[in-house]
Amino acid sequence: MDTTFSFTDRVAVVTGGSGVLCKAIAEGLARAGARVALVGHRHPERAEATASAIRAAGGDARAFEADVLRKASQDRLVGNVMDRFGRVDILVNGAGGARPEATTAPDRAFFDLPEEAVRQVMDLNFLGTFFPCQAFGRVMVAQGNGNILNIASMGAVRPLTRSVVYSAGKAAVVNFTQWLAVHMAQEYSKEIRVNALVPGFFQTEQNRFLLTEPGTGELTERGRRILDHTPLGRFGEPEDLVGPSLWLLSDAARFVHGATIVVDGGLNAYGGV
Repeated sequence: MDTTFSFTDRVAVVTGGSGVLCKAIAEGLARAGARVALVGHRHPERAEATASAIRAAGGDARAFEADVLRKASQDRLVGNVMDRFGRVDILVNGAGGARPEATTAPDRAFFDLPEEAVRQVMDLNFLGTFFPCQAFGRVMVAQGNGNILNIASMGAVRPLTRSVVYSAGKAAVVNFTQWLAVHMAQEYSKEIRVNALVPGFFQTEQNRFLLTEPGTGELTERGRRILDHTPLGRFGEPEDLVGPSLWLLSDAARFVHGATIVVDGGLNAYGGV
Protein backbone atom coordinates (compact mmCIF):
# COMPACT_ATOMS: atom_id res chain seq x y z
CA MET A 1 0.00 0.00 0.00
CA ASP A 2 2.86 2.38 0.74
CA THR A 3 4.19 2.12 -2.81
CA THR A 4 0.71 2.20 -4.37
CA PHE A 5 0.05 5.66 -2.95
CA SER A 6 3.62 6.90 -3.18
CA PHE A 7 4.41 9.80 -5.49
CA THR A 8 8.12 9.86 -4.78
CA ASP A 9 10.06 11.53 -7.60
CA ARG A 10 6.92 12.12 -9.69
CA VAL A 11 6.52 15.63 -11.03
CA ALA A 12 3.09 17.24 -10.73
CA VAL A 13 2.02 20.44 -12.47
CA VAL A 14 -0.94 22.14 -10.76
CA THR A 15 -2.68 25.02 -12.53
CA GLY A 16 -4.86 27.31 -10.46
CA GLY A 17 -2.10 27.06 -7.88
CA SER A 18 -3.12 30.35 -6.28
CA GLY A 19 -6.56 29.01 -5.32
CA VAL A 20 -7.50 27.36 -2.03
CA LEU A 21 -8.59 24.02 -3.51
CA CYS A 22 -5.50 23.47 -5.65
CA LYS A 23 -3.31 24.67 -2.81
CA ALA A 24 -4.61 21.74 -0.75
CA ILE A 25 -4.15 19.28 -3.63
CA ALA A 26 -0.61 20.52 -4.27
CA GLU A 27 0.32 20.22 -0.60
CA GLY A 28 -1.18 16.72 -0.49
CA LEU A 29 0.87 15.66 -3.50
CA ALA A 30 4.00 17.10 -1.92
CA ARG A 31 3.36 15.24 1.36
CA ALA A 32 3.09 12.04 -0.70
CA GLY A 33 6.53 12.71 -2.21
CA ALA A 34 5.74 14.51 -5.47
CA ARG A 35 7.78 17.39 -6.79
CA VAL A 36 5.30 20.15 -7.50
CA ALA A 37 5.13 22.97 -10.05
CA LEU A 38 2.42 25.44 -9.00
CA VAL A 39 1.08 27.64 -11.77
CA GLY A 40 -0.54 30.99 -11.02
CA HIS A 41 -1.39 34.01 -13.12
CA ARG A 42 -3.72 36.54 -11.51
CA HIS A 43 -2.18 36.04 -8.04
CA PRO A 44 1.26 34.49 -8.58
CA GLU A 45 2.32 35.56 -5.09
CA ARG A 46 -0.15 33.06 -3.62
CA ALA A 47 1.32 30.23 -5.67
CA GLU A 48 4.77 31.30 -4.51
CA ALA A 49 3.62 31.29 -0.88
CA THR A 50 2.35 27.72 -1.25
CA ALA A 51 5.58 26.61 -2.95
CA SER A 52 7.58 28.23 -0.14
CA ALA A 53 5.50 26.45 2.49
CA ILE A 54 6.06 23.11 0.76
CA ARG A 55 9.82 23.71 0.65
CA ALA A 56 9.82 24.75 4.32
CA ALA A 57 8.16 21.42 5.15
CA GLY A 58 10.94 19.55 3.33
CA GLY A 59 9.27 19.14 -0.05
CA ASP A 60 10.28 20.20 -3.54
CA ALA A 61 8.12 22.86 -5.17
CA ARG A 62 8.41 25.90 -7.39
CA ALA A 63 5.90 28.50 -8.52
CA PHE A 64 5.58 29.53 -12.15
CA GLU A 65 3.64 32.41 -13.69
CA ALA A 66 1.71 31.47 -16.83
CA ASP A 67 -1.64 32.24 -18.45
CA VAL A 68 -3.79 29.14 -19.06
CA LEU A 69 -5.72 31.10 -21.73
CA ARG A 70 -2.68 31.65 -23.92
CA LYS A 71 -1.28 28.67 -25.78
CA ALA A 72 2.09 30.37 -26.23
CA SER A 73 2.28 30.99 -22.48
CA GLN A 74 1.61 27.30 -21.81
CA ASP A 75 4.29 26.27 -24.30
CA ARG A 76 6.79 28.51 -22.48
CA LEU A 77 5.66 27.03 -19.18
CA VAL A 78 6.39 23.52 -20.46
CA GLY A 79 9.95 24.56 -21.27
CA ASN A 80 10.44 26.15 -17.85
CA VAL A 81 9.01 23.14 -16.00
CA MET A 82 11.11 20.70 -18.02
CA ASP A 83 14.24 22.78 -17.37
CA ARG A 84 13.54 22.68 -13.64
CA PHE A 85 12.18 19.13 -13.16
CA GLY A 86 13.09 17.19 -16.32
CA ARG A 87 9.72 15.48 -16.80
CA VAL A 88 5.98 15.78 -16.08
CA ASP A 89 4.06 12.82 -14.65
CA ILE A 90 0.90 14.56 -13.46
CA LEU A 91 -1.18 17.50 -14.64
CA VAL A 92 -3.93 18.86 -12.37
CA ASN A 93 -6.07 21.42 -14.19
CA GLY A 94 -7.51 23.54 -11.42
CA ALA A 95 -7.70 26.96 -13.05
CA GLY A 96 -11.27 28.19 -13.28
CA GLY A 97 -13.87 30.32 -11.62
CA ALA A 98 -17.01 32.41 -11.90
CA ARG A 99 -17.85 36.10 -12.10
CA PRO A 100 -20.93 37.81 -10.68
CA GLU A 101 -21.47 39.53 -14.03
CA ALA A 102 -21.89 36.12 -15.72
CA THR A 103 -24.55 34.91 -13.29
CA THR A 104 -28.25 35.73 -13.31
CA ALA A 105 -29.84 37.68 -10.45
CA PRO A 106 -33.07 39.58 -9.71
CA ASP A 107 -31.46 42.65 -11.25
CA ARG A 108 -29.48 40.79 -13.96
CA ALA A 109 -31.55 38.91 -16.52
CA PHE A 110 -30.16 36.04 -18.58
CA PHE A 111 -30.84 38.06 -21.73
CA ASP A 112 -28.67 40.93 -20.52
CA LEU A 113 -25.54 39.05 -19.41
CA PRO A 114 -22.60 40.99 -20.89
CA GLU A 115 -20.67 39.33 -23.69
CA GLU A 116 -17.27 40.05 -22.14
CA ALA A 117 -18.13 38.34 -18.84
CA VAL A 118 -19.72 35.36 -20.61
CA ARG A 119 -16.66 34.83 -22.80
CA GLN A 120 -14.25 35.27 -19.91
CA VAL A 121 -15.92 32.66 -17.68
CA MET A 122 -16.44 30.17 -20.51
CA ASP A 123 -12.86 30.56 -21.71
CA LEU A 124 -11.34 30.32 -18.23
CA ASN A 125 -13.14 27.11 -17.35
CA PHE A 126 -12.91 25.28 -20.68
CA LEU A 127 -9.96 26.70 -22.62
CA GLY A 128 -8.08 27.05 -19.32
CA THR A 129 -8.19 23.25 -19.21
CA PHE A 130 -7.86 22.60 -22.95
CA PHE A 131 -4.60 24.50 -23.55
CA PRO A 132 -2.63 22.97 -20.62
CA CYS A 133 -3.78 19.50 -21.79
CA GLN A 134 -2.39 20.28 -25.23
CA ALA A 135 0.92 21.55 -23.89
CA PHE A 136 1.63 18.95 -21.21
CA GLY A 137 -0.18 16.13 -23.00
CA ARG A 138 2.47 16.38 -25.72
CA VAL A 139 5.15 15.80 -23.06
CA MET A 140 3.30 12.77 -21.73
CA VAL A 141 2.95 11.32 -25.20
CA ALA A 142 6.70 11.67 -25.71
CA GLN A 143 7.31 9.93 -22.37
CA GLY A 144 4.70 7.27 -23.07
CA ASN A 145 2.93 7.81 -19.75
CA GLY A 146 1.22 10.39 -17.59
CA ASN A 147 -1.86 11.27 -15.59
CA ILE A 148 -4.27 14.18 -16.12
CA LEU A 149 -6.87 15.25 -13.57
CA ASN A 150 -9.32 17.96 -14.58
CA ILE A 151 -11.24 19.81 -11.87
CA ALA A 152 -14.86 20.29 -12.91
CA SER A 153 -17.83 21.29 -10.73
CA MET A 154 -21.23 20.11 -9.56
CA GLY A 155 -22.57 22.45 -12.22
CA ALA A 156 -21.17 20.06 -14.82
CA VAL A 157 -23.54 17.27 -13.83
CA ARG A 158 -26.43 19.32 -12.43
CA PRO A 159 -26.86 22.78 -13.99
CA LEU A 160 -26.84 25.31 -11.16
CA THR A 161 -29.41 28.07 -11.00
CA ARG A 162 -27.88 31.47 -11.72
CA SER A 163 -24.48 30.02 -12.75
CA VAL A 164 -25.36 29.49 -16.41
CA VAL A 165 -21.93 30.16 -17.93
CA TYR A 166 -19.88 28.51 -15.19
CA SER A 167 -22.03 25.36 -15.35
CA ALA A 168 -21.74 25.20 -19.14
CA GLY A 169 -17.97 25.68 -19.00
CA LYS A 170 -17.50 22.91 -16.46
CA ALA A 171 -19.84 20.61 -18.41
CA ALA A 172 -17.51 21.14 -21.35
CA VAL A 173 -14.60 20.09 -19.11
CA VAL A 174 -16.31 16.77 -18.27
CA ASN A 175 -17.13 16.10 -21.93
CA PHE A 176 -13.56 16.99 -22.93
CA THR A 177 -12.17 14.71 -20.20
CA GLN A 178 -14.05 11.75 -21.66
CA TRP A 179 -12.98 12.62 -25.19
CA LEU A 180 -9.33 13.06 -24.24
CA ALA A 181 -9.26 9.80 -22.28
CA VAL A 182 -10.37 7.86 -25.35
CA HIS A 183 -8.12 9.84 -27.70
CA MET A 184 -4.96 9.35 -25.63
CA ALA A 185 -5.54 5.62 -25.18
CA GLN A 186 -6.46 4.90 -28.79
CA GLU A 187 -4.00 7.21 -30.55
CA TYR A 188 -0.96 7.39 -28.28
CA SER A 189 -0.53 5.39 -25.08
CA LYS A 190 -2.63 3.28 -22.76
CA GLU A 191 -0.35 4.47 -19.96
CA ILE A 192 -1.82 7.99 -20.07
CA ARG A 193 -4.93 8.29 -17.90
CA VAL A 194 -7.41 11.19 -17.90
CA ASN A 195 -10.14 11.73 -15.29
CA ALA A 196 -12.23 14.51 -13.78
CA LEU A 197 -13.02 15.43 -10.20
CA VAL A 198 -16.35 17.12 -9.44
CA PRO A 199 -16.31 19.07 -6.19
CA GLY A 200 -19.64 19.94 -4.64
CA PHE A 201 -19.94 23.25 -2.83
CA PHE A 202 -16.69 24.49 -1.34
CA GLN A 203 -16.36 28.10 -0.24
CA THR A 204 -13.81 29.83 -2.45
CA GLU A 205 -13.10 33.40 -3.45
CA GLN A 206 -14.92 32.79 -6.74
CA ASN A 207 -18.25 31.64 -5.29
CA ARG A 208 -18.33 33.33 -1.88
CA PHE A 209 -20.61 36.05 -3.24
CA LEU A 210 -23.27 33.40 -3.97
CA LEU A 211 -23.07 31.60 -0.62
CA THR A 212 -22.56 34.25 2.05
CA GLU A 213 -23.62 37.84 2.60
CA PRO A 214 -20.87 40.47 2.17
CA GLY A 215 -19.76 41.91 5.48
CA THR A 216 -21.73 39.61 7.79
CA GLY A 217 -20.71 36.24 6.41
CA GLU A 218 -24.22 34.96 7.02
CA LEU A 219 -25.56 32.36 4.62
CA THR A 220 -27.49 33.65 1.66
CA GLU A 221 -30.82 32.08 0.80
CA ARG A 222 -28.94 30.11 -1.84
CA GLY A 223 -26.35 28.97 0.68
CA ARG A 224 -29.08 27.72 3.02
CA ARG A 225 -30.77 25.79 0.22
CA ILE A 226 -27.48 24.12 -0.68
CA LEU A 227 -26.88 22.91 2.87
CA ASP A 228 -30.49 21.77 3.13
CA HIS A 229 -29.86 19.53 0.10
CA THR A 230 -26.44 18.28 1.24
CA PRO A 231 -26.94 15.19 3.42
CA LEU A 232 -23.65 15.76 5.27
CA GLY A 233 -24.92 19.24 6.14
CA ARG A 234 -21.84 21.36 5.41
CA PHE A 235 -19.75 22.91 2.68
CA GLY A 236 -16.68 21.02 1.59
CA GLU A 237 -13.27 21.82 3.07
CA PRO A 238 -10.17 21.92 0.82
CA GLU A 239 -8.67 18.85 2.51
CA ASP A 240 -11.75 16.86 1.46
CA LEU A 241 -10.40 16.85 -2.10
CA VAL A 242 -6.94 15.58 -1.26
CA GLY A 243 -7.77 11.90 -0.73
CA PRO A 244 -9.89 11.53 -3.89
CA SER A 245 -7.25 13.39 -5.92
CA LEU A 246 -4.39 11.23 -4.67
CA TRP A 247 -6.42 8.08 -5.33
CA LEU A 248 -7.21 9.09 -8.93
CA LEU A 249 -3.58 10.04 -9.56
CA SER A 250 -2.12 6.94 -7.91
CA ASP A 251 -1.55 3.41 -9.18
CA ALA A 252 -4.53 2.34 -7.05
CA ALA A 253 -6.75 3.84 -9.77
CA ARG A 254 -4.82 2.44 -12.71
CA PHE A 255 -8.03 1.09 -14.35
CA VAL A 256 -10.00 4.31 -13.77
CA HIS A 257 -10.05 6.21 -17.06
CA GLY A 258 -12.44 8.82 -18.46
CA ALA A 259 -14.29 8.87 -15.14
CA THR A 260 -16.02 11.71 -13.33
CA ILE A 261 -15.71 11.35 -9.55
CA VAL A 262 -18.11 13.38 -7.41
CA VAL A 263 -17.01 14.75 -4.00
CA ASP A 264 -20.06 16.62 -2.73
CA GLY A 265 -21.29 15.44 0.67
CA GLY A 266 -24.16 13.62 -0.99
CA LEU A 267 -25.67 16.60 -2.83
CA ASN A 268 -25.88 14.81 -6.17
CA ALA A 269 -27.55 11.79 -4.57
CA TYR A 270 -30.27 13.75 -2.79
CA GLY A 271 -33.60 13.97 -4.59
CA GLY A 272 -35.11 16.55 -2.25
CA VAL A 273 -37.50 14.19 -0.43
